[in-house]
Amino acid sequence: MIYLLLFVLLLSFELLYFRIAKQFKIVDKPNARSSHKRCTLLGGGVVIYFGGLLYFLFFGQQYLWFFIGLSLISLISFADDIKSMSFKLRLLVHFVAILFLFYQLGLFQYPMYILVFVLILSIGILNAYNFMDGINGITGAYSIVLISIIWYINNYLISFIDNNFLYTIFLALLIFNFFNFRKKAKCFAGDVGALSIAYILIFLIAMLIFKTSDFSYIIILLVYGIDTVLTIIHRIILKENIFHAHRKHIFQLMANELKIPHLLVSGFYAMLQLIIVMGYFWFKSYSYLYLIIVSAILTIAYIAFKMKYYKLHAANLKKE
Repeated sequence: MIYLLLFVLLLSFELLYFRIAKQFKIVDKPNARSSHKRCTLLGGGVVIYFGGLLYFLFFGQQYLWFFIGLSLISLISFADDIKSMSFKLRLLVHFVAILFLFYQLGLFQYPMYILVFVLILSIGILNAYNFMDGINGITGAYSIVLISIIWYINNYLISFIDNNFLYTIFLALLIFNFFNFRKKAKCFAGDVGALSIAYILIFLIAMLIFKTSDFSYIIILLVYGIDTVLTIIHRIILKENIFHAHRKHIFQLMANELKIPHLLVSGFYAMLQLIIVMGYFWFKSYSYLYLIIVSAILTIAYIAFKMKYYKLHAANLKKE
């Protein structure tokens, strides 16, 4: 019964936000770098933050410092959706939010070099998740798969997080996907949605890794990770500003140059990540070797795809 109530509340929040967004014209207008061609409501991913808020209110105010960090991330991201904010200000808020996460997880007892590494990795994951939010359904579908994987680990391998938190975030993602996983999306996640779910996933995966002392669980983010890192390297080779908008990710080439429907591309990314993690569970005794082999395969596939199809993107850039 409690989950039905949460579902109704989250859906009500989302519908109310749509009315507010329409009134104040909070929309994403297509441009030369976009993968869509019509104005669409922006910030629909705020329902993910509401999911975190309802969990905090309904289930005993657990994970206080995490929730404070999530609120900071969501607030600055929503502000950026409405009006572009200073990069330095956003980075500062991200930094502070990650420090709250460290405090929640009790990480300040670890050596400084570990904290610096985790901080840089966390900031990278936040921005990577935001970069990858470019076509209908990709953020929602990929995130649902990740939350499902974490639920499986939590229930069948090692218990490390309250299941109620996973269920509440899952409900929020379902509602967001209902409006976003469509040929003509009703809304986009916006920075508030992409960065909120990224922060939640960092919290969950960091908790899992530090509980088990097994860094190979980073494989949960491997598909996004490979695409993001290699695309950044590619843009550096091209001497581009990596902080400017672009359409060079593999999923963007698939959707824009090869004209593969957005939902097929989004579903492919989500299912590829699921299959990779299923293999990881099967070969858990060789987890690090499996991680290295799969990373190498994805890297080779990325390079081969870019060598064959990037010329189509280059040709389109000349036309523009």
